[in-house]
Order: sequence, then structure tokens, then C-alpha cells
Amino acid sequence: MDAAAKRAKRVTITDVARHAGVSTAAVSKVLRNAYGVSPAMQERVRAAMAELDYRPHAAARGMRGRTYTIGILLDNIRNSFFADILDGIRDELHDSDYTVLIGAAGFGADDQARTIRSMVDRQMDGLILVAPSSPRSEVLSMAATTPTVVIGHHDESDVYDSVVDADGVGAGLVVDHLVSLGHRDIVLVAAHGTRNSRWRRTPEAVLSSGYLEAMARHGLEGHARVVQAAYSDDGGYKAGLRLMTGDRPPTAIMSGADVAALGIYRAADELGMRVPADLSLVGYNNTAIAALTAVQLTSVDQAGQTMGATAARMLIERVEGTRDRPMQTTMTPRLVVRRSTTAPRAEEGSGPH
Repeated sequence: MDAAAKRAKRVTITDVARHAGVSTAAVSKVLRNAYGVSPAMQERVRAAMAELDYRPHAAARGMRGRTYTIGILLDNIRNSFFADILDGIRDELHDSDYTVLIGAAGFGADDQARTIRSMVDRQMDGLILVAPSSPRSEVLSMAATTPTVVIGHHDESDVYDSVVDADGVGAGLVVDHLVSLGHRDIVLVAAHGTRNSRWRRTPEAVLSSGYLEAMARHGLEGHARVVQAAYSDDGGYKAGLRLMTGDRPPTAIMSGADVAALGIYRAADELGMRVPADLSLVGYNNTAIAALTAVQLTSVDQAGQTMGATAARMLIERVEGTRDRPMQTTMTPRLVVRRSTTAPRAEEGSGPH
């Protein structure tokens, strides 16, 4: 066999055992992080794996009970808040044997359900679902056999864990801030509800309730409006055009996602309106783009990186059997005020009277 053929030959667990001078059973225990393996054995075997550039075969590991892969479900990869969540997941799993595979399934419930089933079919050890629009019954069915963490939805369950933001509190922070500046006609742009999905307490549902409660608290229930739009640049752009060219243009708009707020920003610019002189604008997520000098978007910080890290930690506890009771962890939001909000123009009124 020539040198090229030798290089092409896949290194096996037997090769690792021979190189380390141990049994294949010992190598298998190290790969499985089995109880009772001494630190010296761990170091010896892992050194041999590194020297031989050995990579465990995922399918073979699956036959032994674990593939060390985690599936992440997103609706799209353009929402920069998801990057914060993924950073947290990556950081939490960095020193582990787990690999993350991402499924960007789109907004459709059927497409998301198909992606979830595909992840389960590929024997992924666990799933992290970010605000899924697939039916709750589908998620409950999958979570009964595959450890699962749901990020965003406030519906609790006995079979999956969840990480949420106190979205109602976040909405109240925004309304309080805008009212303190003198705004009365404040509109919330939130994502469409997940029809026929049986999710009752989605992030947008909780956000909308918090917004309506805050407006009522300030005696502004007659001014309250919730406009539905996709959490995308295009969704925000279309909603912004409708609002600002309508019969009753608001003095302030709150969007449930920074990415949609930037679309509203684009619509305002196209119409010759200035932010914040003509329109105060607030986002949600406090993504990196919100802090850019040219944007300076006031936004609610959801601690996305912490949400991701928490979800990964909770999932590994389930996968490795160190916890079997369900948990829901809630992040506390905070408002980060930047230059996109100010008092309304004098002719629009001086305060909430």
C-alpha cells in the first residue's frame, strides 16, 4: 500500500488503542465519558487520538447510544439576534465533545416540523428550538423521546425545558420610556401569531399583552395599536410604510425585533422622515447592529448570549441524565436607550393628558 493510500485510510478505534497501548474497551469508555475512567487514561487516549487525527464516526457512535450532535432550529439566519443565541450555545459547548448542527427551516410550520423530524431521524442527542412555529403537539411528541429545550415560548411542559425573556416586562419598559418623553400614539409591530399551532404564550403574544397593559396603565388604551409583521427587514419595511402613510401616523413605533425595526427605519428614510425627529423608534433584542454609530437604536436587551448558554447547559443536563425534572428559566430584560428616541414634535402634543 503506498503512502497516499495509507493517508486516505480512516483511523479506527483499534488504531487508537494500539497507539495508546490500551484495550479498545478503554478507548470506547473514554469516547463515552464513561464513569470510572482515570484522568491518566483519559489523557493517554486523547493524546493518541490527537496524534492520529482520529475522529469518531457519528453513525457508529449513534449505534452505541450517542452521536454527540445537537440540532438547533431557527426560522432564518438573517435575524442577528439568533447570532447572539448561537454564540452562547457555542461558548457553553466549546470544551465538550458536542457538535452543533443548524437547521434554518423558514417560517412555515410544516417546514419546521419536517426539519425537527429530520434531526430526530439523524439521532441527534438533543434539540434546541428557537421560537418554533411548528405545532406544539409535534414538539411535545419529539421531546418525549429526544431531550429538547424551547427558547422563546412561555408555554411550560413536563417533557421539555424552556428559556424565555420576561417579554411583558420588556414591553412595559419601552412604553414607560416613550410616555416619559411625551408620546401618546405608540404602535407595537409584532410578529404574526402561529395559527393552529396550539402555542398560547408565544413571545409576541406575551409582548403584546405587556404593551396593552402598559398603555392602559398610562390611560392610553384608546391609542393602543398592534400591527402584525414578520420579524424581517422586509416585514418591518412594509409595516412602516403602512403606518407612516396611513390616516393616523404614530409618533413612536416599538418593534418586537431589531431586524424589523431596521426595516421601519428604511421605510421612514424613504418617506423623507427623520429618526427620531419625526419618529421615535425602539427595537427588541439589542443586537450588535443596534449599537452601530449610524443606527444607535434604542432597544430592549434580552441577553441573547446568556439565553443560548443557558439553553445548552440545560439540554446537556437532560442528555447526560443529571436532571430529569422540567425547568423554565426567565431572563430579565433591560432597556438600552440610544439616539433613536426623543420627545415628539411640539405640534404632536406635549404629553399624555
